[in-house]
Amino acid sequence: MSVSVDLPETAPAIPAGQTRVAAIDCGTNSIRLLIADVDGASGTLSDHLRLMEVVRLGQGVDKTGRLADEALARTLDACVRYAQLCEAYGVQKIRFVATSATRDAENRGEFVAGVKAALGVEPEVVTGDEEAALSFRGAVSVLGSKYPGPYLVVDLGGGSTELVLGGSAPLAAYSMDVGCVRMTERYLQSDPPTQEEIAAAAQDINAAIDEASRVVPIERTGTLVGLAGSVTTVTAHALKLREYDRDQINGAVLPLKNVQKACDDLLARNSGERAALGFMHPGRVDVIGAGALVWSTVVARVQAAVAQAGGNLKTTVTSEHDILDGIALSLG
Repeated sequence: MSVSVDLPETAPAIPAGQTRVAAIDCGTNSIRLLIADVDGASGTLSDHLRLMEVVRLGQGVDKTGRLADEALARTLDACVRYAQLCEAYGVQKIRFVATSATRDAENRGEFVAGVKAALGVEPEVVTGDEEAALSFRGAVSVLGSKYPGPYLVVDLGGGSTELVLGGSAPLAAYSMDVGCVRMTERYLQSDPPTQEEIAAAAQDINAAIDEASRVVPIERTGTLVGLAGSVTTVTAHALKLREYDRDQINGAVLPLKNVQKACDDLLARNSGERAALGFMHPGRVDVIGAGALVWSTVVARVQAAVAQAGGNLKTTVTSEHDILDGIALSLG
């Protein structure tokens, strides 16, 4: 699903002391681009362009162990378009990070060669821990001091979900092999999914959280922060938006009951009903049910863990700043 963007006639001037960078995040479901100026001294970003294309690179990887030819073609086509934008904006540094789907694929060498040919840089197929650290850095870079720590940052992707607990830096992190594409392909085959399918997926998600909580002390969570497309889409639904509005979604603080209600509603809808929602990206229609199930399960488990430890978690915070911001900041 390609996106058409007009190229600037001339590249915008680069402010003194700053570096123009391109951060590319290639996940299981989408490939995203951020072109921004980084002020290394202050650790801040000034955006020029943010793009997202749903290319479904992870199509069938969970079953076959390989990147599908058509998925590779879609992704590399997007890379060519991103290269044109980088040149037009006068980008000085590019970092390309590839996550869950390419970690799992036996033919990832074809992907690496194709990206290098298009963009001139080799994609970094990062580990789950590296992915978590980059997501955490991006998310907390804009939180300031208005929310109590520690933060539990949850980056809910297509193939994996990262849990990262920390303050100014990560203290503990774990990458779970559950995500909206992976859970859809494994379990949620009906439209809408059946209760049996939902129960099977929830069992898998809870087992993953059991493992994660042995590494990440989720009961210490002061603020629960959700990132990435499934979470932002749930947030748009909870806010009853008519269309996707990044400014309203970013920083939204939602009562937990509102989050759960929005998740349950999206999971119960069929594809036609989801597609009719004005904020819904077409590339998320078939996987948002699973994304909502992962997010609602994580929220419930964290709330219960905090309560058992004597705390009281009442809200979530949604951030539009995530691994892309972390990648860009790493280039400053």
